[in-house]
Amino acid sequence: MTVNDYLKQIDSVIENGRYKDNWQSLSLHKTPDWYYKGKFGIFIHWGIYSVPGFGSEWYSRAMYDKNVREFEYHRKTYGDQKTFGYKDFIPMFTGKDFDAERWVKTFKDAGAKFVMPVCEHHDGFAMYDTEFNRWNAAKMGPCRNVAGEIKAACEKEGLEFCASTHRAEHYFFMNPGREFDSDVNDERYADFYGPAVYNDAYCPKNFGKSTEDTYAEGATKEWLDDWMVRTCELIDRYQPSSLYFDWWIHNHSFKPYLKKIAAYYYNRADEWGKEVTINYKHQAFAPTVATFDVERGALTGISPLPWQTDTAIGKCSWGYRKDNEYKSSRQIICDLIDIVSKNGMLLLNIGPKPDGTFTDEETAVLKDIGEWMKKNGEGIYDTVFWKQFGEGEVNNKEGFFQDGDEKNYTARDFRFTYKNGFVYAFQMRPDGGDVKIKAFKKQVPHDFLVKNISLLSTGEKVEFERNDDEMVIKKLPSFKSDKPLCFKIEIE
Repeated sequence: MTVNDYLKQIDSVIENGRYKDNWQSLSLHKTPDWYYKGKFGIFIHWGIYSVPGFGSEWYSRAMYDKNVREFEYHRKTYGDQKTFGYKDFIPMFTGKDFDAERWVKTFKDAGAKFVMPVCEHHDGFAMYDTEFNRWNAAKMGPCRNVAGEIKAACEKEGLEFCASTHRAEHYFFMNPGREFDSDVNDERYADFYGPAVYNDAYCPKNFGKSTEDTYAEGATKEWLDDWMVRTCELIDRYQPSSLYFDWWIHNHSFKPYLKKIAAYYYNRADEWGKEVTINYKHQAFAPTVATFDVERGALTGISPLPWQTDTAIGKCSWGYRKDNEYKSSRQIICDLIDIVSKNGMLLLNIGPKPDGTFTDEETAVLKDIGEWMKKNGEGIYDTVFWKQFGEGEVNNKEGFFQDGDEKNYTARDFRFTYKNGFVYAFQMRPDGGDVKIKAFKKQVPHDFLVKNISLLSTGEKVEFERNDDEMVIKKLPSFKSDKPLCFKIEIE
């Protein structure tokens, strides 16, 4: 099928479906139950960039940028960028130990309910079999349909398969290679590196400002048509339960295309009998059309609409990096609890090594999370927010990229969720002593009654008393823990 054929198909599906390409129609979209109930998923950044394992998953751009350390690292390690370009990593990206079933089993054991591989990153290399990009993992590198195998493994394990596409930014991503004699300028590879648009708006010195600005120069119609077709082909071939976009799609030139993609996707989902959603950043979509995502950050209070955080176990890179630093499992568990208490979901990223194995650090974190979720997941899955998200002095800073340091929670910091007549109170940093919660103090005249309280991880009933200042839960030996405790509070 040609691009023009696909464009006609997109128009036909929208014309004949209940969703039209306008916000009024698309706002009828509902957040999927599987997503809202599941709360926790795994993001996967695996691609060519894992081979150098240096800097970050942006290596494909940075190795051509004279202003960053990857440029000289590349020359010293692999040679100059004309004789050894980014494309030359592809034969080294073998994925010899990639095992989709092992991956997905690990994610399921960690307590995840959905899995989202990056099907194409900014580098332009597709991790799936596609008709519209010859540079793909099914034909080069590992010669495996990576996304397809992950989807099959998810279906086997009962997890939802989701997909992420970061291709929009490829429009300009490789443009530092235009500044000197590199293989980016070799026409034989134009369909891989190109268009690598280089102009005043998207040259390196103005790059950050322009890509953040909704009103900055946008992409061409030719590029946008091609981008939409590739996205819709991904939708059709893999029927993802959610579709994630990275940044720059908030640029004004993408708006009519986003509406068409959403209408096409939601109409296709109607045909499949599935509930789906789209993840977006900034102001790319109208609020009730899709699910807002906060990259490496969180909210400071309860959102009236379900939302998502995407973050990573690795602190320095989303993809594999040889000298990456890693968060503790406790930090991620605390983040998960905080996000869910504010009506959100967590998408947690790992960056596999080029051979398709996980780092020891990420493996250990996933195992720890799984062990904690087996005992405490009842207070996470299928819950809603309570009348307040929590109490205590520690909270997030609002916005993106706020997740680097572990928060200094104390025994007086709590987060709350609710389900079926039970409030789940998470003590974020137990100290082994009596547990005191101000939110459950006696309140006259309109109080609710507390019938029973148990420690969720052990099932032990606990003694408690309520006074005018707080509720005091009497300590037990099992209160000693380096991770959050969850108290199951039955109200009547």
